[in-house]
Amino acid sequence: METRARTLVKALVWNVIGLITMSLVGLILTGSVVVGGALAAVNTAVGLAMYLIYERVWTRIHWGRHHA
Repeated sequence: METRARTLVKALVWNVIGLITMSLVGLILTGSVVVGGALAAVNTAVGLAMYLIYERVWTRIHWGRHHA
């Protein structure tokens, strides 16, 4: 079983990767650091919230788990 702390750290690391990636994509597509950064920040905030919810829901689903 995953702890909440582990889920949070995984989500934060994943979202830092996503923030960097989306910032670059936003910059390339818009040519603006401010607009690209804003798009990346909103995407990261929404993505983090959804990832945390998603992970916590899956911790409650027992399908496919093997108990040692």
